[in-house]
Amino acid sequence: MDFFQAQHSLTTIEWILRSAVAYLFLVAVARMFGQRAISQLRLIDFVLALIIGNIIANPLADHEVSLNGSLITTLALVLFYIGTTYGTLKWNTFNKLVTGSPIPVIRNGEIIYNGMKKARIPMDLLLEELRRLQVKSVENIGLATWEASGQLSVFLKPEFEPVTAGALQLTVQPFDLPRTIIKEGKLLKEELLAVGKREGWVKAELNARFHTELEDVLLATIDGKDQLQVFYYR
Repeated sequence: MDFFQAQHSLTTIEWILRSAVAYLFLVAVARMFGQRAISQLRLIDFVLALIIGNIIANPLADHEVSLNGSLITTLALVLFYIGTTYGTLKWNTFNKLVTGSPIPVIRNGEIIYNGMKKARIPMDLLLEELRRLQVKSVENIGLATWEASGQLSVFLKPEFEPVTAGALQLTVQPFDLPRTIIKEGKLLKEELLAVGKREGWVKAELNARFHTELEDVLLATIDGKDQLQVFYYR
């Protein structure tokens, strides 16, 4: 396969094949990284993603750069990454060295300025995170730490924590996650079978209770008590 090697020029088909191989290889690499949202990337994840992106981009833009070398280099980096990840799971000291430890920035309603300097976060960012977490006042916080993932974790003082049914010793129903059976006017038959209902039942319910047709429904869910909740196109 000549398109793997450095060439003076490549045909259109060879460029397409090179792109397809690189794309499938990156998909496989992403699977090896594991499931992690962009906001959850650690520093090592972010740096490695930038390096791999640059390595793979070169042979896709320059026909004189070998694709073979890029694939081998990327695979080696991924293996190093997997080894590092395994090390962080096995040795706590190594994990702290690679990923870092949470840094307290608020304790007992007081802002720890030295912690903010260590985490290198400005006051505006701290306040933004508190607003995102719907914390009204710094004084309500028992402990807030800046995590290695770049997010703020907040624990309220006991007197400011929301009252729960458990605290009031109330009897509650078991958790039941509603299933989506209609999405954008289309019936999701697999979900319907999972709840033991038929298409005819759904259409009859829509006509009798909601006076609407299937194609007019943006979203419909059903809970464990067979209660439908319908949202329309607006």
